Amino acid sequence: MKAVHFGAGNIGRGFIGLLLSQAGYEVTFLDVNENLVNHLKQKREYPVVLASDQRETIIVRNVTGINSATETEAAVQAVAEADIITTAVGVNILKFIAPTIAEGLKKRLSSGSPAPLHIIACENAIGGSTQLKEHVYGLLDEATRSKADSLVAFPDAAVDRIVPLQQHDNPLEVEVEPFYEWAVDTSQMIPGYTPIEGIHYVDRLEPYIERKLFTVNTGHCSAAYRGYLKGYELIQQAMDDQQIADELYGVLKETGAVMVAKHGFDAAEHEAYIQKIMERFRNPALKDEVNRIGRSPIRKLSPNDRLVSPALQAFDRGLSYDGLAKSMAAALLFDVQEDPEAVQIQQTLNERGASETLTHFTGIPADHPVHLAAIKHYEQLKQAVK
Repeated sequence: MKAVHFGAGNIGRGFIGLLLSQAGYEVTFLDVNENLVNHLKQKREYPVVLASDQRETIIVRNVTGINSATETEAAVQAVAEADIITTAVGVNILKFIAPTIAEGLKKRLSSGSPAPLHIIACENAIGGSTQLKEHVYGLLDEATRSKADSLVAFPDAAVDRIVPLQQHDNPLEVEVEPFYEWAVDTSQMIPGYTPIEGIHYVDRLEPYIERKLFTVNTGHCSAAYRGYLKGYELIQQAMDDQQIADELYGVLKETGAVMVAKHGFDAAEHEAYIQKIMERFRNPALKDEVNRIGRSPIRKLSPNDRLVSPALQAFDRGLSYDGLAKSMAAALLFDVQEDPEAVQIQQTLNERGASETLTHFTGIPADHPVHLAAIKHYEQLKQAVK
């Protein structure tokens, strides 16, 4: 069985590629990183180290690579022959891989009797596969789209595995936490599909996507922005600060209340999930950097993302949102010169002030209670860090 995975980065190798290989697939990674691709071609295997006390190492075999920028024909052919296609490139990059997928589908669907195909975008986004489908379908003619409708499915997915910054002599080696979750929406799949071991198939994906996004991602960046303001380098150091840990728990109680009210999660089970997430952040074997977790604050402050969306949903339900508002305020103070989005926020703050800046990036009107709470926290935090 052949799997094609777009993105030979740490998530691709340490999570998706690992699971597909363990399920019996030969995995071809498509990427534009010539160094990674060449190593994959030469080695045809790589180690994945679990960040735990035991430091278990798993060797992922039967892999190779294709440079999708320079080996376009080979990339298209790989798509045409694939039994499953996955991605882990970042949601903003999906439009750039769509042409390769579109050309591969044209070739595949023009053959005699093509087999059904699932294309799964494993991105930190709601509706990643749906977005990829829109990019791909925009490049297909009507006849090809009609064929694809019955033979190609783009089921949305929710993925969760923490992968810290890597420093290894072997460029293919990747370290990941032991915990993972990969949920796929069965309602968007072609009937008769063969389940892949390691994937959790669900008939309603939105609860799992939001639970992960508004607990893991909300929690991670909330800890990072608070840790940055206190001068910590690592998330684990921030989690050892009792004030930050207490505030983070408050944030996750806020998002948890939304999840219980909206999706009907059992309150006790969700409380256990929160505790599990906080323990993952504390994992001393991960050594994850505050600046990495906090990067791209504009994306994290966007209206449908991990801070603004749960805060507004909490407000609409009459629930608490103060901790989330403080996370937004702390994000505005994330002043890391190596991060273009952080630089852009600082420039906007200098030019337009805090209130206009918050509205510009979050879409929350200046007179909204969530906005007012965030600005109050911003002024307090700004004074505290002077």
